[in-house]
Amino acid sequence: MEYEAVIGLETHVQLKTRSKMWCSCANEFGASPNTHVCPICLGFPGVLPVANEEGLRLTTLAGLLLNCAIPAYAKFDRKNYFYPDASKNYQVTQYDKPSTQNGYVDFEFNGGISRVRITRAHLEEDVGKNFHFERFSGVDFNRAGVPLLEIVSEPDITSPDMAYAYLNALKDILIYGGVSDCDMEKGMVRCDVNVSVRIKGATALGKKIEIKNMNTFSGARKALEYEIPRQIEVLLKGGELFQETRRWDDDTGMTEIMRSKEQAHDYRYFPEPDLMPFEPTAEWLAEISSRVVELPLAKKQRFIRDYQLPAGDAETFVNDVPLGKYFESIAGEARQPKSVANWVINNLRAKITESGKSLEGLKFQPRALLQLINLVESGKISSKIAQDVFAEMFADGGNPEEIVNSKGLAQVSDSGAIDKFCDEVIAANPKSVEDFKAGKMAALNFLKGQVMKISKGKANPGLVGDVLERKLKG
Repeated sequence: MEYEAVIGLETHVQLKTRSKMWCSCANEFGASPNTHVCPICLGFPGVLPVANEEGLRLTTLAGLLLNCAIPAYAKFDRKNYFYPDASKNYQVTQYDKPSTQNGYVDFEFNGGISRVRITRAHLEEDVGKNFHFERFSGVDFNRAGVPLLEIVSEPDITSPDMAYAYLNALKDILIYGGVSDCDMEKGMVRCDVNVSVRIKGATALGKKIEIKNMNTFSGARKALEYEIPRQIEVLLKGGELFQETRRWDDDTGMTEIMRSKEQAHDYRYFPEPDLMPFEPTAEWLAEISSRVVELPLAKKQRFIRDYQLPAGDAETFVNDVPLGKYFESIAGEARQPKSVANWVINNLRAKITESGKSLEGLKFQPRALLQLINLVESGKISSKIAQDVFAEMFADGGNPEEIVNSKGLAQVSDSGAIDKFCDEVIAANPKSVEDFKAGKMAALNFLKGQVMKISKGKANPGLVGDVLERKLKG
């Protein structure tokens, strides 16, 4: 009997706000424990929260980036539970009226485009963080009240690798859109996995098992790689699966049971009485819509389509946004955009990395690089000379054509001069001449190199090859 996995993900992403969601405490990583706290985020009696408008904006922006509908009415709710990291004994979240719903994410997977539907992306607050020491435990509430976006997917994911690809695509979208920095080392992204197995081809879902609080995407993939075979093995042996919550132990490479899975009624959700419902206006939505950017997949497809770039080059420009903007600033005027891509990726980026400079600190304008490329493509200078000119431009700035003219670097295409260079090389290398005549084509390349050497790189390589072949075969 063959089984298949059904996977849904709940991804918690910290929003890129300067302050917390209901108070003015800083939303900042790395401070000493319990220094970014106040009576509001600690839930003292008598305090009233006030919603951070930028948190509301970023939630709506994320919904638009994830192709979600933005309801005309949303509200906040209290999710009631007792745990040491929740000082209020409840969490402010959104239950039945979320800020965004019914979207999807398209992403590259297995050589094609896959789609995972988004049930909802709702706003909630983070809680504190527990620390366990040898003889006691402590709680740091600096994170309590930090705005989180919980992105809940439909169970459209079918494998650990697909889950990993989806999570990375989701992260890229949120970073691109300015919604979150998604720095996993700072706990800005966490993931809960819901997974069940069923007989292949069946429509009913199996017993859902949740794996909690994985803080790396690779951890989520490894947890699924363990959990799916574990569930299948239980069923194949005639056992029964129960809805439960498990935790992933990265050291042992296994999941272990934490508790039976809670139902919604266990949390006694009810509307948050201290916060007004949110009803976005058309003007407000228009302002948020103006912040929507071109997403990574769409940008990659456009670079491939409009500039005829290979997928690798397009992906480089998608991953490095400033470099991609630099390329686009001149690619539209280029005869061959691929040549521009080669120079930007292989030469400019390498020089920037080597020197520690930035694109903003360059001493020449992007158009100067295009002029240099045009000099090569027109045959005025060779590729080798172009490298020398580029190095001077990078170090001191300047116009490439002026550098070529002032230093006499223009490529020699005069047939009489090239004849002379070729005659000199042929006379000086009789062994290579004999090798060529014996059918060794490598000898011709050696002779070309010698011509380029004595011409100090100025000879037109195409003409050099033609002249040499003519003289050696004559």
